[in-house]
This record gives sequence, C-alpha cells and structure tokens, in this order.
Amino acid sequence: MMTTRVGGVSCAPYDSFNLGDHVGDDSASVAHNRAHLAHVIGLPKDRILYMEQIHSSTVTVVNSALASPIEATDAIVTTERDLALVVLTADCVPLLLSDDVSGIIAAIHAGRRGARNGIVKATMEAMIQCGAKPAHMHALVGAAASGEQYEVPADMVRDVEAHLPGSASTTRWGTSGLDLRRGLVRQLMGLGVTAIDADPRCTITDKETFFSYRRDGVTGRQAAVVWMPSDAWGSK
Repeated sequence: MMTTRVGGVSCAPYDSFNLGDHVGDDSASVAHNRAHLAHVIGLPKDRILYMEQIHSSTVTVVNSALASPIEATDAIVTTERDLALVVLTADCVPLLLSDDVSGIIAAIHAGRRGARNGIVKATMEAMIQCGAKPAHMHALVGAAASGEQYEVPADMVRDVEAHLPGSASTTRWGTSGLDLRRGLVRQLMGLGVTAIDADPRCTITDKETFFSYRRDGVTGRQAAVVWMPSDAWGSK
C-alpha cells in the first residue's frame, strides 16, 4: 500500500500524515501518525519495520527480532508473515516486491544513487537467495519525481543512464532530466519480472497529495508498505 500526505495530525510544513521521524516534525505527531498506520494495516506497532535510509545499495534480510529502524540500509527483505516493511520517500522511488508463491517480500528505497548503484538488482538477488523466483515476483513502483520535473545536470544524466538504461529524460522546459521509474521498470523486465504496476503520479507536481523534497525542501515523508498476512498462504 501507498500512503499520501493526507489524514494525519502533523502541522505545516509536515501536514499532515508525515511518517518520517528524521525531518524535524514533532515526535508526538509522528508517533500518532505511525500508530494510525499500524491500525489501518491491522498490525501492532512493533510488527512494522522502518529503515535508516542512506541512499546506499545495501540490502538487509530482516525478521521481527530486529529493532526498527533497520540501520544503514535502503532495502529490506523478509520471509516472515505479519511483519510490515516500510520505505519512506518524498521524490525518490518507493518500490515493493513480492513473490506470493515463495512468501518473500521486499521494500526498496530507490533514490538516484541507489537506483544507479543497483539497489533493485541487489534486492532481487537477496530474495532469490531466500527462495524467490523473478518469474513469480510482482513489483509495485510508487509515485515519485517524474522525468518531466526531475532536472539534473547533463553529466549526471549520462552517468545514471550508463548504469540504469532508460532513465534519461527531458524536462517539460527542455533541459536534461531523469525518469528513474522508467529506468527501473526496464531493469525489472530485464531481470525477469513481468508483473509490474507503476504509479505515474509525480510527487513534485501533486502538492495536495504528496510530500516533495525538491518542491518544498522542509517537508514530510509518505510511505510504501508491504506485508504478508499470516492467513494468506495457508499453513505453509
């Protein structure tokens, strides 16, 4: 599931459903919002794992014995049911993966550096080591900065394109840009994932719905969440 900025208690500029506890928002407001998220998905707060996201290509296989947030990682993988994995974003690409056959899920923070440095491929490799198969995987690519809005220097575009083909774009005003979602969808397909849903919405332009760091600077974070209900695959 994907959250929006609507429905929480945080005050401006974090209004209102901010789930990031590292952006300067009142800690009590963030705790209230996170408790509400737990209520909505029907899990205790201690069954929800967040990450200390650092724009790396580090992947961590997790279970409920680990404390949240998972330190210094940008992707988490689990085989444990009733354990929710969360990625927080405000322009970067949130990407959720699941292999419903094997019962393996992942949440990925795919910012420019992580996407460029292979965070998605590394996550898939970790899932495969746990028993997943690309042909069984489903990918959900969440709302993020669009190629029409994500302006970066031309040399940066060339560098990212060399590592993540399909990412180069042109902004609506004619300058060099990046469309990371397009590059990631292409990468997923090349790695054998064919069931892919990609949210086309742009976090920069949709001010009413999404937080955007590029647009606002000081702002909150929305979440993408994936979990496996304990009764989803019988008694396996």
